[in-house]
Amino acid sequence: MNVILVGAGLANGLLADRLLAQHPSLDLLVLEAGPTPGGEHTWCFHEHDVPAHTLEWLQPFVSASWVGHEVAFPGLKRSLPGGYSAIRSEDFAARLTQHLGPRLRTNTPVREVTPTSVVLRDGATLTADVVIDGRGFPPDAPGERGYQKFLGRDLLLRAAHGLTRPLLMDATVEQRDGFRFIYVLPWDERRVLVEDTRYSDTATLDVPRLRDDIDAWLAARGWQTERVLREEAAALPIPLSGEAPRPQTRPTVGVAAGFFHATTGYSLPFAAATAELVSAQAELQPAHLMSLLDDAASRHWRSMGFFRLLNRMLFKGAEPAGRVRVFESFYRHEAEVIERFYAGRLSWTDKLSALRRGAPTVPPVRAMRAAFSI
Repeated sequence: MNVILVGAGLANGLLADRLLAQHPSLDLLVLEAGPTPGGEHTWCFHEHDVPAHTLEWLQPFVSASWVGHEVAFPGLKRSLPGGYSAIRSEDFAARLTQHLGPRLRTNTPVREVTPTSVVLRDGATLTADVVIDGRGFPPDAPGERGYQKFLGRDLLLRAAHGLTRPLLMDATVEQRDGFRFIYVLPWDERRVLVEDTRYSDTATLDVPRLRDDIDAWLAARGWQTERVLREEAAALPIPLSGEAPRPQTRPTVGVAAGFFHATTGYSLPFAAATAELVSAQAELQPAHLMSLLDDAASRHWRSMGFFRLLNRMLFKGAEPAGRVRVFESFYRHEAEVIERFYAGRLSWTDKLSALRRGAPTVPPVRAMRAAFSI
């Protein structure tokens, strides 16, 4: 057996797709602890987050795309241009299951991973030329961080909702537990994903309370739920400082290797880029892949340095109830700056503008302390 991928989440799912595209004769096995690949997730990206050639092979995974999106704050409402796309885990699972066939094994928990072997929970050992770990962010990872946590409810409404594009932030809601907003994706005229999201100091999720908060938001808009189709919940790490994650003992991809946007938590563009990087290699050997991925992770971590600074300003400089003002100020930038922010490609002038515009929203002393508390 040539390659084993441990975990069938976004990073390894996209990697499996690219490996088979670039190496059709590859002997590949993907192991997933859960009943289906992808779990319960929705992954999104802006059109400028990925290059055109990447979008071509991503397209079969995409569940829906829209032109433009909206945001709403207490003192600002705005429509922004640009494409926005989303992948539902159910569509991701269907595509991956069909593509991989018997190469995918679900309900297969793993106990131990080395660069060339996997020990399953039942004690069986599988060997390969190389094993790549893509099981997600470890809860005990070092480094100071806040959290972007959310509960999402995929709903079928009793009547049409009237939205034609995503509402990425409705921050006109009551602010509590940090910066809070409602995120909405209209799948069709009656099906909609509604997420209650918080930029919080803790990872604790009060799911019953979040359900009530979503129901209250729906009621305020006059929307009635006919059926809850699924739920998704997570507490994504928002790094404030620390060293770059490194695959100490085995090739590692995905958020465990730090391949995500430090402020927004978006991971799909970086998972796609990693899949292209690994699959382009002529030889898939442990030492080479560990070096390749370590170098890529270090470069990515450095590229996110300014975003970690922004995170410290947000979590340590701004009072929790005042964090909404930071985001509202940011959304007054030109649309092109906002595009580059989400893509993680801010210019120096963009960075200066972000600091200048955000400065009035954070007390100066707290801002200085936050900036240098590395």
